[in-house]
Amino acid sequence: MSEYSLGNPEVIEEEVDILIIGGGMAACGAAFELQRWNENKNLRIKMVDKAAVDRSGAVAQGLSAINTYMGENDPADYVRYVRGDLMGITREDLVYDTGRHVDDSVHNFERWGLPIWKQEGDEDKSLTEGGKPVRSGRWQIMINGESYKPIVAEAAKKALGIDNIQERVFIVRMVDDKNDPGRVAGAAGFSVRENKMYVYKFKACLLVCGGAVNVFRPRSVGEGSGRAWYPVWNAGSTYAMAAEAGAELTLMENRFVPARFKDGYGPVGAWFLLFKAKAMNANGEDYQEKNAHLLQEHGYGAYVKGHAMGTCLRNHLMMHEMKNGMGPIFMDTVTALANLAEKMTPKEIKHLEAEAWEDFLDMTIGQCGIWAGENIEPDKEMSELMPTEPYLLGSHAGCAGIWCSGPEDLPGTPDHYHWGYNRMSTVRGLFTEGDGCGASGHKFSSGSHAGGRIAAKAMVKYVEDNSDIVPELDRTIDELKEEIYRPVQTFLEHKDYTTAIDVNPHYITPKMLQFRLQKIMDEYVAGVSTWYQTNAAMLGVAERKLGMLKEDSLKMRAKDLHELLRAWENYHRILAAEAHMKHIQFREETRYPGYYYRTDFLDLDDENWKCFVNSTYDRNTGEWACKKVEWVELIKEG
Repeated sequence: MSEYSLGNPEVIEEEVDILIIGGGMAACGAAFELQRWNENKNLRIKMVDKAAVDRSGAVAQGLSAINTYMGENDPADYVRYVRGDLMGITREDLVYDTGRHVDDSVHNFERWGLPIWKQEGDEDKSLTEGGKPVRSGRWQIMINGESYKPIVAEAAKKALGIDNIQERVFIVRMVDDKNDPGRVAGAAGFSVRENKMYVYKFKACLLVCGGAVNVFRPRSVGEGSGRAWYPVWNAGSTYAMAAEAGAELTLMENRFVPARFKDGYGPVGAWFLLFKAKAMNANGEDYQEKNAHLLQEHGYGAYVKGHAMGTCLRNHLMMHEMKNGMGPIFMDTVTALANLAEKMTPKEIKHLEAEAWEDFLDMTIGQCGIWAGENIEPDKEMSELMPTEPYLLGSHAGCAGIWCSGPEDLPGTPDHYHWGYNRMSTVRGLFTEGDGCGASGHKFSSGSHAGGRIAAKAMVKYVEDNSDIVPELDRTIDELKEEIYRPVQTFLEHKDYTTAIDVNPHYITPKMLQFRLQKIMDEYVAGVSTWYQTNAAMLGVAERKLGMLKEDSLKMRAKDLHELLRAWENYHRILAAEAHMKHIQFREETRYPGYYYRTDFLDLDDENWKCFVNSTYDRNTGEWACKKVEWVELIKEG
């Protein structure tokens, strides 16, 4: 029997120069790049991941396309695209910085073994040799991506060294410096497989734990419970830990509501862009064409350029049909495949059908299960589309996240966009990228990897410039242990009070607490049950209920390490949810119609709200403070 018991774990302390928290694309990009800049410097670098790096992060299950690749395109046009999709407000310095560096990451992916589709005649040429990729859109290229993440992870592990990667450790708390409260000095967490607590000290840290899923009640219930579009292990840890460390957040009112194949959450991008399929209402009408005039209401059409409209606006037109009894919405896969097959040989048609299935097999295999289980053949029967529950993220078609310092070499960049090292938050030593880097969406997988590399280079410079830092934690090991294992102690103290282990007046299970959070957010903060609508009164109810939920979260129990994991994911989700609610409450307009609606402020109000909403959190008082921050246009309309 071990001398350590659950709640009294073995404590492992380690001091490094740079700590990477997370194992997704941004983390792997940073690991790969750090060693390039660490040559002859002997910096101590460690990556700590809650999961296993090979299948960690949003790309874990695979992808069928790389959504950000410049190729022949100008990064300035990429900025214009991102700005238009996100309704006019982005940090254009950060977006441009991603655009000018992202292709090098993609070229590395191919060099490491990722199969990238090429146009006829270029099959044997790499991208760097001039091979032309098969594009499904201006910025997207098709790949055989089931093993995308293992390929990228292998390069990261080879660069960093397997001894410098700690898997299955969930970091749950950032710790400020005892001698400088404006600087982060450490992080603490626990093994999800062993009875061990880990405490790290560092000079710089890259916090890249993804966005947040399961903050809202999902559409999938019953036998589909747990199914979501975004990876269920992304629990808002990036936002929550950064906020508690004092970092400024930005655009947390933004969320992403993807329109996906119903129930399986299968991707629609390749069907729209590569297969040229159209979506239609129950009457077979092109609802986007039919409802185009609706974009002139409330000023929503301000960011429509020609036929191009933002993702949220496409949702807006779809939701109008469904709310007015014109659903279901269908993807016309039948006509799309028939049109493509008109000029094809039988062999080419079979290849096309294989590509239609592979689009799901590469990244959302559950959708293949839906098709097979419902006897759907895409060339014979259409499939339903449905907007999902909301997700908080900063790398896809959303831009929630942390306020980061940007590059210093772009003309016209204002001082409040650049105050320190690239991708560093307002807390010294705390860097982020991927879903963590706010106001700069549409990075996707490749842009997140490139962003991790940008942050890595900046972290090395920061550590070199601050070589005299001696990190000292402002909390003791015993204090951290007491806080981290509080759910365990709650369980041990009260477990014998009742005969039914899950029913106890002294504690709540993590699963039940998550249901409460999802119900609050769904019903009051613009979830699916209200058709993504909210108002000041509803947000006021949410504010009160979330306050009580935070109090009750201290009564969560953990009967084992798995429940301790779930408990801490819930702590993080609650803070991310609260930040989201506070930002929507503060921004008195509907900036993202189709993602959410403030029914008391339905207009898009550029005059008063074409700005960033930033917030800070006081961990001691539990209070949020929101403010407006000036938006600056760096790239003129072309």
